[in-house]
This record gives sequence, structure tokens and C-alpha cells, in this order.
Amino acid sequence: MGPADAAVPEAEAGGVARRAAAPPSSLSPSRAGDFMQCPLLYRFRVIDRLPEKPSEAATRGTLVHAVLERLFDAPAAERTPPRAKALIPGQWDRLRESRPELVELFADDADGERLARWLSEAEHLVERWFALEDPTRLEPAERELFVEAELASGLRLRGIIDRVDVAPTGEVRIVDYKTGKAPRPEYAEGALFQMKFYALVVWRLKKVVPRRLQLVYLGSGDVLTYDPVLADLERVERKLLALWEAIRQATETGDWRPRPTKLCGWCDHRAHCPEFGGTPPPYPLPLGRAASPVQGRMGAD
Repeated sequence: MGPADAAVPEAEAGGVARRAAAPPSSLSPSRAGDFMQCPLLYRFRVIDRLPEKPSEAATRGTLVHAVLERLFDAPAAERTPPRAKALIPGQWDRLRESRPELVELFADDADGERLARWLSEAEHLVERWFALEDPTRLEPAERELFVEAELASGLRLRGIIDRVDVAPTGEVRIVDYKTGKAPRPEYAEGALFQMKFYALVVWRLKKVVPRRLQLVYLGSGDVLTYDPVLADLERVERKLLALWEAIRQATETGDWRPRPTKLCGWCDHRAHCPEFGGTPPPYPLPLGRAASPVQGRMGAD
């Protein structure tokens, strides 16, 4: 999910005082992805809650998601490209009001040229959506749906689904908008992990296996679909349980190892990373006796 993919918890934004450290109590697709990418990144975001600077790309994704969500407030016949693009200025104003730290994105843009280009790029992404889906023929059952389910193990899974469509026959389709480009085929499975995560949560909540998972890539104009079966969701559940056990062990031992990749170049935390000569902040949890994450009930993912 777009906004749900934002890396920084809202309480961290704009230099707001961070909440006291606590063992993680739930898992979302984004945070699961963080741990798989780099355990130390997971620690910095979830345990230390280090602040991160807003990025133009992530903020544009949040803006586009908001526009596509709000467009469905209009009657079907009025869901047109001009109507969608006309929503952008107002949604940008609302976004800045809710997240004051975004002002710094264009603080040095005195003539407004960079902001205008950025907003134009958002318009192009919104307009491309109409070539991929026809909103006049869609009536989503849910938009920006928060879901949460607790597994038998006690692990809580949570996230926000961009759109849920339900057919007259009861079949469920989960849709996620991506403002980037579609991955190469060899990386498609990684892209589908988030969707299978959501499908697992829906299955656990509704006892229904979604008929289709659909990723809409506005950056490249591609649509990736996958029709899951129960065995897929059971595999994902086993993977998440193993992942959670690794997180539990790292939480108790304080052993969060960096995993260098080409993505390090975009990381906000290199100053604290040993791979770049940095030192992590003092570990804020007691070692060896941290509460089991599945027992916690405070602290989001």
C-alpha cells in the first residue's frame, strides 16, 4: 500500500518526541519487509524510532493514493481524469496540514518551479490510472481499509488495504496502487508478498480466500495480478511466524545485524550504521528479558 508503505511512524514526524521504546507487538507488510531487507533498519524504525526525512517520491505516492481514494466519493459518471486531477491541490493542502514536516520538502524552492513539476508528475500518475482501470464501473466495498488479525500463536498482523472490491457473487479482489514501476519478473514474488499478507489477514478475519490480488503500477502502466489459493496463504503464515521468531530473538538479545545492499544508498540511518562507520544509539530495551512481542499490546508494528 502506498501511504501504508511510508517508513516513518506518524509520531516521529517533524521532530515530535518519540514514544518510549517497547518490544514490537504486531507486524505489518512494510515492517516485515524492513526486517527481511535489513534487521538493523527494522530496529532503527521500530525499536529506536529514529526520525526520517520526508521524500518527494513517498509523499507523491501518498498524495496520489489520497486522490484515488477521494475520487470514489463522486458519482460514477463524474469519475473522470479532469475531476481526479482537480482533486490534487486540495489533497496536497490537506496533506501539508496533517504533516507539517512536509513543508521542508520544497523549502528551498523559492520560485515554485520544483513544486510545480512535482505536482505535474502526480497528475500524470493519476491520469495513467484511467488507462488501467475504469472507475465508472467500480464500486469499491472498502477504501483505505485498516485490517488486523491475531493468529493462533498470538502474533498480530495489521495493515491498510488500498481498495477491496466485492463481486455480486461474493468474490473478493484486493487492489493496491503503486506509484513506482512494475518489478522485473524475477522480482514479482517479492512484490506479491504484501498482497499475500493482506490476503492472509482477510482469510483469517472473513474465512474467505480472496479471488484475486491486483497491483496497479502507475509509474509504468502495468497491472500485476495473482489468484491465490489456500496453500499460498498457509505458506505466508509459516513464513511470517518464522520471521516473527527471528524478530523476537533479536529483540531479546539486541543483535540486529545490518544487511548491506544497493538500497543502503537511500537509507536515512547511515550515520548510525556500522557498515558506514556509524554507531547505533544505546539499545533502549533490557537484554535477555524483553517481553515476548506476542504478549505486548502497545506499540504499532
